[in-house]
Amino acid sequence: MNPLATMFGAGVRARNFLYDRGAFPVRSLEGITISVGNLSVGGSGKTPFVILLGELLKARGITFDILSRGYGRQTKGVTVVEPGGSPRDFGDEPLLMARRLGVPVVVGEDRYQAGLLAEKKFSLQMHILDDGFQHRGLARDFDIVLVTPDDARDRLLPAGRLRELPRALRRADAVVLASGANPNAFPLVGKVVWRVRRGIVAKSVPAKPVAFCGIARPQNFLAQLRTAGVEVAAEAIYRDHHAYVESDVRDLLRLRESSEADGFVTTEKDAINLEGLYSALKPLAVVPVKMDLLDAASAMDTMLRTIADRQKGRT
Repeated sequence: MNPLATMFGAGVRARNFLYDRGAFPVRSLEGITISVGNLSVGGSGKTPFVILLGELLKARGITFDILSRGYGRQTKGVTVVEPGGSPRDFGDEPLLMARRLGVPVVVGEDRYQAGLLAEKKFSLQMHILDDGFQHRGLARDFDIVLVTPDDARDRLLPAGRLRELPRALRRADAVVLASGANPNAFPLVGKVVWRVRRGIVAKSVPAKPVAFCGIARPQNFLAQLRTAGVEVAAEAIYRDHHAYVESDVRDLLRLRESSEADGFVTTEKDAINLEGLYSALKPLAVVPVKMDLLDAASAMDTMLRTIADRQKGRT
Protein backbone atom coordinates (compact mmCIF):
# COMPACT_ATOMS: atom_id res chain seq x y z
CA MET A 1 0.00 0.00 0.00
CA ASN A 2 1.31 3.41 -0.97
CA PRO A 3 1.82 5.41 2.27
CA LEU A 4 0.56 8.62 0.69
CA ALA A 5 -2.58 6.83 -0.54
CA THR A 6 -3.04 5.45 3.00
CA MET A 7 -2.83 8.96 4.42
CA PHE A 8 -5.21 10.27 1.78
CA GLY A 9 -7.70 7.50 2.55
CA ALA A 10 -7.52 8.22 6.28
CA GLY A 11 -8.26 11.88 5.59
CA VAL A 12 -11.24 10.99 3.39
CA ARG A 13 -12.65 8.64 6.03
CA ALA A 14 -12.23 11.22 8.79
CA ARG A 15 -13.90 13.92 6.72
CA ASN A 16 -16.85 11.70 5.83
CA PHE A 17 -17.19 10.57 9.45
CA LEU A 18 -17.44 14.18 10.60
CA TYR A 19 -20.06 14.98 7.96
CA ASP A 20 -22.02 11.81 8.84
CA ARG A 21 -22.03 12.78 12.52
CA GLY A 22 -23.06 16.36 11.85
CA ALA A 23 -19.79 17.88 13.06
CA PHE A 24 -19.36 19.71 9.75
CA PRO A 25 -22.22 21.99 8.65
CA VAL A 26 -24.31 21.16 5.59
CA ARG A 27 -26.13 24.11 4.03
CA SER A 28 -29.30 23.87 1.94
CA LEU A 29 -30.55 25.94 -0.97
CA GLU A 30 -34.21 26.76 -1.46
CA GLY A 31 -34.36 25.03 -4.83
CA ILE A 32 -34.14 21.30 -5.44
CA THR A 33 -30.51 20.20 -5.83
CA ILE A 34 -29.44 17.20 -7.91
CA SER A 35 -25.78 16.22 -7.62
CA VAL A 36 -23.82 14.53 -10.40
CA GLY A 37 -20.43 13.18 -9.40
CA ASN A 38 -18.03 10.26 -9.51
CA LEU A 39 -15.40 8.38 -7.55
CA SER A 40 -12.32 9.22 -9.60
CA VAL A 41 -10.43 12.18 -10.99
CA GLY A 42 -11.84 12.99 -14.41
CA GLY A 43 -12.86 10.92 -17.39
CA SER A 44 -16.04 9.22 -16.17
CA GLY A 45 -18.36 11.28 -18.34
CA LYS A 46 -19.78 13.73 -15.79
CA THR A 47 -20.04 16.63 -18.23
CA PRO A 48 -21.80 14.62 -20.98
CA PHE A 49 -24.13 13.21 -18.32
CA VAL A 50 -24.95 16.67 -16.95
CA ILE A 51 -25.77 17.73 -20.51
CA LEU A 52 -27.92 14.61 -20.98
CA LEU A 53 -29.70 15.17 -17.67
CA GLY A 54 -30.29 18.79 -18.62
CA GLU A 55 -31.81 17.76 -21.94
CA LEU A 56 -34.13 15.31 -20.17
CA LEU A 57 -35.22 17.97 -17.68
CA LYS A 58 -35.83 20.48 -20.46
CA ALA A 59 -37.96 17.93 -22.31
CA ARG A 60 -40.22 17.81 -19.24
CA GLY A 61 -40.43 21.57 -18.99
CA ILE A 62 -38.33 21.72 -15.80
CA THR A 63 -36.16 24.82 -15.44
CA PHE A 64 -32.72 24.58 -13.84
CA ASP A 65 -29.27 26.03 -13.52
CA ILE A 66 -25.88 24.35 -13.14
CA LEU A 67 -23.52 25.00 -10.24
CA SER A 68 -19.88 24.24 -11.04
CA ARG A 69 -16.52 24.87 -9.48
CA GLY A 70 -15.13 26.10 -12.78
CA TYR A 71 -11.98 24.00 -12.74
CA GLY A 72 -9.04 25.53 -14.57
CA ARG A 73 -10.31 29.12 -14.63
CA GLN A 74 -7.97 31.93 -13.66
CA THR A 75 -10.65 33.95 -11.88
CA LYS A 76 -11.95 33.64 -8.33
CA GLY A 77 -15.30 34.03 -6.64
CA VAL A 78 -18.84 33.41 -7.84
CA THR A 79 -19.89 34.46 -11.32
CA VAL A 80 -22.39 33.60 -14.03
CA VAL A 81 -20.84 32.02 -17.13
CA GLU A 82 -21.04 34.06 -20.33
CA PRO A 83 -21.46 31.50 -23.14
CA GLY A 84 -19.30 33.56 -25.49
CA GLY A 85 -16.58 34.01 -22.89
CA SER A 86 -13.16 32.50 -22.33
CA PRO A 87 -12.26 29.27 -20.51
CA ARG A 88 -9.70 31.32 -18.63
CA ASP A 89 -12.57 33.18 -16.96
CA PHE A 90 -15.10 30.38 -16.51
CA GLY A 91 -13.45 26.98 -17.16
CA ASP A 92 -13.85 24.88 -20.30
CA GLU A 93 -16.52 22.47 -19.04
CA PRO A 94 -18.85 25.18 -17.64
CA LEU A 95 -18.60 26.95 -20.99
CA LEU A 96 -19.41 23.72 -22.82
CA MET A 97 -22.46 23.11 -20.64
CA ALA A 98 -23.67 26.69 -21.03
CA ARG A 99 -23.32 26.55 -24.81
CA ARG A 100 -24.88 23.12 -25.25
CA LEU A 101 -27.83 23.62 -22.90
CA GLY A 102 -28.49 27.35 -23.05
CA VAL A 103 -29.19 27.53 -19.30
CA PRO A 104 -27.56 29.58 -16.52
CA VAL A 105 -24.27 28.12 -15.32
CA VAL A 106 -22.79 29.63 -12.16
CA VAL A 107 -19.20 28.93 -11.15
CA GLY A 108 -17.71 29.32 -7.71
CA GLU A 109 -15.42 27.58 -5.27
CA ASP A 110 -18.30 27.66 -2.78
CA ARG A 111 -21.23 26.01 -4.54
CA TYR A 112 -23.63 27.20 -1.83
CA GLN A 113 -22.79 30.81 -2.62
CA ALA A 114 -23.10 29.99 -6.32
CA GLY A 115 -26.56 28.61 -5.64
CA LEU A 116 -27.58 31.69 -3.68
CA LEU A 117 -26.54 33.90 -6.59
CA ALA A 118 -28.49 31.69 -9.00
CA GLU A 119 -31.60 31.90 -6.83
CA LYS A 120 -31.26 35.67 -6.62
CA LYS A 121 -30.82 36.20 -10.37
CA PHE A 122 -32.97 33.46 -11.91
CA SER A 123 -36.39 31.96 -11.29
CA LEU A 124 -35.68 28.25 -11.67
CA GLN A 125 -36.94 24.99 -10.20
CA MET A 126 -33.74 23.01 -9.78
CA HIS A 127 -29.98 23.18 -9.42
CA ILE A 128 -27.68 20.60 -10.98
CA LEU A 129 -24.57 20.36 -8.82
CA ASP A 130 -21.72 19.48 -11.18
CA ASP A 131 -18.99 17.23 -9.73
CA GLY A 132 -20.79 17.29 -6.40
CA PHE A 133 -20.36 13.87 -4.80
CA GLN A 134 -17.44 14.97 -2.60
CA HIS A 135 -18.84 18.51 -2.10
CA ARG A 136 -20.68 17.48 1.04
CA GLY A 137 -21.08 20.96 2.46
CA LEU A 138 -24.09 21.50 0.18
CA ALA A 139 -27.22 19.42 0.77
CA ARG A 140 -28.69 17.60 -2.19
CA ASP A 141 -32.08 16.05 -2.85
CA PHE A 142 -30.79 13.35 -5.17
CA ASP A 143 -27.22 12.04 -5.55
CA ILE A 144 -26.12 10.55 -8.89
CA VAL A 145 -22.68 8.90 -9.15
CA LEU A 146 -21.05 7.66 -12.35
CA VAL A 147 -18.68 4.68 -12.19
CA THR A 148 -16.39 3.15 -14.81
CA PRO A 149 -14.73 -0.28 -14.99
CA ASP A 150 -11.46 1.28 -13.80
CA ASP A 151 -13.08 2.47 -10.57
CA ALA A 152 -13.60 -1.11 -9.40
CA ARG A 153 -9.89 -1.94 -9.49
CA ASP A 154 -8.16 1.42 -9.09
CA ARG A 155 -6.41 2.81 -6.00
CA LEU A 156 -6.80 6.01 -4.03
CA LEU A 157 -4.89 9.15 -4.88
CA PRO A 158 -2.01 9.64 -5.40
CA ALA A 159 -1.28 5.98 -6.17
CA GLY A 160 -4.33 5.82 -8.43
CA ARG A 161 -7.16 8.06 -9.62
CA LEU A 162 -9.78 7.42 -6.94
CA ARG A 163 -10.99 10.20 -4.68
CA GLU A 164 -13.04 7.67 -2.74
CA LEU A 165 -13.33 3.88 -2.66
CA PRO A 166 -16.42 2.18 -4.14
CA ARG A 167 -17.90 1.68 -0.67
CA ALA A 168 -18.67 5.42 -0.72
CA LEU A 169 -21.51 4.56 -3.10
CA ARG A 170 -23.64 3.92 -0.02
CA ARG A 171 -24.30 7.70 -0.08
CA ALA A 172 -25.58 7.60 -3.66
CA ASP A 173 -29.22 7.47 -4.72
CA ALA A 174 -28.51 6.35 -8.28
CA VAL A 175 -25.35 4.74 -9.65
CA VAL A 176 -24.69 5.17 -13.36
CA LEU A 177 -22.74 2.37 -15.02
CA ALA A 178 -20.58 4.10 -17.64
CA SER A 179 -18.13 2.68 -20.20
CA GLY A 180 -19.53 -0.82 -19.73
CA ALA A 181 -18.98 -1.00 -15.96
CA ASN A 182 -19.99 -4.33 -14.43
CA PRO A 183 -22.63 -3.97 -11.70
CA ASN A 184 -21.22 -7.02 -9.90
CA ALA A 185 -17.96 -5.12 -9.31
CA PHE A 186 -19.64 -2.51 -7.09
CA PRO A 187 -21.67 -2.54 -3.85
CA LEU A 188 -25.07 -1.72 -5.35
CA VAL A 189 -27.49 -3.48 -3.04
CA GLY A 190 -30.56 -1.31 -2.62
CA LYS A 191 -29.34 1.26 -5.16
CA VAL A 192 -31.05 2.54 -8.27
CA VAL A 193 -28.83 1.47 -11.16
CA TRP A 194 -28.80 3.26 -14.52
CA ARG A 195 -26.82 2.42 -17.65
CA VAL A 196 -25.54 4.85 -20.23
CA ARG A 197 -24.06 4.51 -23.69
CA ARG A 198 -21.45 7.00 -24.74
CA GLY A 199 -20.15 7.68 -28.22
CA ILE A 200 -19.23 10.46 -30.61
CA VAL A 201 -20.96 12.07 -33.56
CA ALA A 202 -18.25 11.86 -36.23
CA LYS A 203 -19.58 14.03 -39.06
CA SER A 204 -17.52 15.82 -41.74
CA VAL A 205 -14.27 14.39 -40.36
CA PRO A 206 -11.30 14.55 -42.79
CA ALA A 207 -10.42 11.19 -44.35
CA LYS A 208 -7.00 10.96 -42.64
CA PRO A 209 -6.87 13.48 -39.80
CA VAL A 210 -4.48 14.30 -37.03
CA ALA A 211 -6.41 13.54 -33.85
CA PHE A 212 -5.52 15.70 -30.87
CA CYS A 213 -7.07 16.25 -27.44
CA GLY A 214 -6.43 17.40 -23.90
CA ILE A 215 -8.92 15.37 -21.89
CA ALA A 216 -8.74 13.05 -18.88
CA ARG A 217 -8.87 9.76 -20.81
CA PRO A 218 -7.61 10.43 -24.35
CA GLN A 219 -7.52 6.72 -25.19
CA ASN A 220 -11.32 6.67 -25.05
CA PHE A 221 -11.57 9.44 -27.65
CA LEU A 222 -9.12 7.68 -29.96
CA ALA A 223 -10.97 4.38 -29.56
CA GLN A 224 -14.28 6.07 -30.36
CA LEU A 225 -12.77 7.52 -33.54
CA ARG A 226 -11.66 4.06 -34.62
CA THR A 227 -15.09 2.63 -33.85
CA ALA A 228 -16.62 5.37 -36.00
CA GLY A 229 -14.38 4.31 -38.88
CA VAL A 230 -12.02 7.29 -38.76
CA GLU A 231 -8.50 6.42 -39.99
CA VAL A 232 -6.23 8.58 -37.86
CA ALA A 233 -2.95 9.59 -39.51
CA ALA A 234 -1.30 10.82 -36.29
CA GLU A 235 -2.09 11.61 -32.66
CA ALA A 236 -1.19 14.43 -30.28
CA ILE A 237 -2.12 14.14 -26.60
CA TYR A 238 -2.10 17.01 -24.11
CA ARG A 239 -2.93 17.27 -20.41
CA ASP A 240 -6.55 17.54 -19.37
CA HIS A 241 -7.93 21.10 -19.72
CA HIS A 242 -4.89 22.08 -21.81
CA ALA A 243 -4.94 25.75 -22.83
CA TYR A 244 -3.52 25.85 -26.37
CA VAL A 245 -0.87 28.35 -27.40
CA GLU A 246 0.66 29.28 -30.74
CA SER A 247 3.54 26.79 -30.36
CA ASP A 248 0.99 23.97 -30.05
CA VAL A 249 -0.60 25.02 -33.33
CA ARG A 250 2.80 25.09 -35.04
CA ASP A 251 3.53 21.60 -33.71
CA LEU A 252 0.17 20.32 -34.95
CA LEU A 253 0.69 21.82 -38.40
CA ARG A 254 4.12 20.17 -38.62
CA LEU A 255 2.57 16.87 -37.53
CA ARG A 256 -0.07 17.15 -40.24
CA GLU A 257 2.64 17.72 -42.85
CA SER A 258 4.91 14.89 -41.67
CA SER A 259 2.02 12.41 -41.41
CA GLU A 260 0.49 13.50 -44.72
CA ALA A 261 -2.81 14.07 -42.97
CA ASP A 262 -5.55 16.10 -44.61
CA GLY A 263 -6.92 17.87 -41.55
CA PHE A 264 -7.62 17.64 -37.84
CA VAL A 265 -10.20 16.20 -35.48
CA THR A 266 -10.68 17.03 -31.82
CA THR A 267 -13.24 17.24 -28.98
CA GLU A 268 -15.67 20.02 -28.07
CA LYS A 269 -13.69 20.79 -24.94
CA ASP A 270 -10.48 21.21 -26.94
CA ALA A 271 -12.24 23.45 -29.44
CA ILE A 272 -13.16 25.73 -26.52
CA ASN A 273 -9.58 25.71 -25.24
CA LEU A 274 -8.23 26.64 -28.69
CA GLU A 275 -10.05 29.99 -28.47
CA GLY A 276 -8.69 32.34 -31.17
CA LEU A 277 -6.30 29.70 -32.53
CA TYR A 278 -9.18 27.57 -33.82
CA SER A 279 -9.11 28.97 -37.37
CA ALA A 280 -5.41 28.16 -37.82
CA LEU A 281 -6.12 24.42 -37.93
CA LYS A 282 -8.59 24.22 -40.80
CA PRO A 283 -9.99 21.85 -41.85
CA LEU A 284 -10.84 20.94 -38.26
CA ALA A 285 -13.69 18.61 -37.30
CA VAL A 286 -15.08 18.95 -33.77
CA VAL A 287 -16.87 15.79 -32.69
CA PRO A 288 -19.43 16.11 -29.89
CA VAL A 289 -19.94 13.37 -27.33
CA LYS A 290 -23.38 11.80 -27.36
CA MET A 291 -24.58 10.03 -24.21
CA ASP A 292 -27.82 8.03 -23.99
CA LEU A 293 -29.51 6.83 -20.80
CA LEU A 294 -31.20 3.47 -21.17
CA ASP A 295 -34.89 3.60 -20.27
CA ALA A 296 -34.55 7.33 -19.67
CA ALA A 297 -38.25 7.93 -19.04
CA SER A 298 -38.34 5.39 -16.20
CA ALA A 299 -35.10 6.78 -14.73
CA MET A 300 -36.47 10.31 -14.70
CA ASP A 301 -39.74 9.15 -13.18
CA THR A 302 -37.83 7.41 -10.38
CA MET A 303 -35.67 10.44 -9.66
CA LEU A 304 -38.53 12.95 -9.64
CA ARG A 305 -40.74 10.67 -7.55
CA THR A 306 -37.98 10.17 -4.98
CA ILE A 307 -37.39 13.91 -4.76
CA ALA A 308 -41.13 14.60 -4.37
CA ASP A 309 -41.45 11.95 -1.62
CA ARG A 310 -38.52 13.45 0.29
CA GLN A 311 -39.96 16.93 0.06
CA LYS A 312 -43.29 15.69 1.44
CA GLY A 313 -41.43 14.03 4.31
CA ARG A 314 -39.85 17.36 5.28
CA THR A 315 -43.12 19.26 5.48
